[in-house]
Amino acid sequence: MTLGYKQLIQIALVVLLLIGCVAVLLPFTGTLLFAVVICIISLPIRNRLLTVCRGRSNLAALLVSMLLLLLLVAPMALLSGSLADGVELAIRYFKPLMENGLPAEPPRWLSRIPIAGPGIADYWQELVESREEMNNLLRQVLDPTRRLALAAGALFAQGLLQLVLVIFFVFFIFRDAHIYADALHTGSRMLAGDLGERMLALVEGTVTGVMAGIVGTAAAQAVVAMIGFIIAGVPGILILTVATFFFSLVPVVGATLIWVGAAIWLYNEGQTGWAVFMILWGMFGISSVDNFLKPILISRSASLPLLLIIVGVFGGVLVFGFIGLFLGPTLLALGQALVREWLAHAGPDALAARDESPR
Repeated sequence: MTLGYKQLIQIALVVLLLIGCVAVLLPFTGTLLFAVVICIISLPIRNRLLTVCRGRSNLAALLVSMLLLLLLVAPMALLSGSLADGVELAIRYFKPLMENGLPAEPPRWLSRIPIAGPGIADYWQELVESREEMNNLLRQVLDPTRRLALAAGALFAQGLLQLVLVIFFVFFIFRDAHIYADALHTGSRMLAGDLGERMLALVEGTVTGVMAGIVGTAAAQAVVAMIGFIIAGVPGILILTVATFFFSLVPVVGATLIWVGAAIWLYNEGQTGWAVFMILWGMFGISSVDNFLKPILISRSASLPLLLIIVGVFGGVLVFGFIGLFLGPTLLALGQALVREWLAHAGPDALAARDESPR
């Protein structure tokens, strides 16, 4: 049976309409997905606020949005400003080195370093005697550092804009949450029946578990780091705690950058004992939280291997920007859970169909 010209035109119009819709939504794919993730994990808060607001969904959605602004955007803005101040401070610190060079004599402790100490001290003397060599070394260090700082600043600035847009979407999703919920349940039943309902429940549990694991572990590391900073007397406790939280979202080396930097500052201030304490606290306190707490939190709903977490974080940042820190691992965990659920239900049916087929 061949299609008439009228049907072909109708199909073409529908296809063009779908392409146009995809083209319009494509730039907002990451922010929309992350807004949905935020809505899923903050749904209990919204429901409680809806009860307090006596069913006024606009007011409940506005309160949730303001709470998210306070919890997400405000710390990001604080950290971005401190990062810019840190770059300016580093420039002021290295500028005298480029103008005046290194001190004539290296520090005594430098030559006492086992194996490498004497060689470093000799190279110090070469740098003092050769201004050109000194400038080349500073350029080799400063150029990558400046590019890294600029990239980090751009990432945080992009993250601020993305988070504001995410919260904007969250407001409208929560305002009409009952409409979207009914549409999802109806669509899932039409497409897959009972399996569709189970898939929706699986999505909710997986997203909540993974986000609780990632964000909860980062928050725990930030609290443990804050305690260490207070004990050691490190200044700027608030900004260091916020930085620890956001850097802890990056697996393996995230929070290490913060507590190692604090230990270096303590050592430069002559507080060697506190510097050693900070290193031990970071190794056995801050970093051990990630190794112990994250698997427990994530395993409650989705057993996500460390490799998938790492790939999800870095791949998510490359694709979605800052929000990819959260969105990447969540999407991979959700994909893994859905595939496992599908295989668990499709496997017995496929085997039964194969056994019943004629030989």
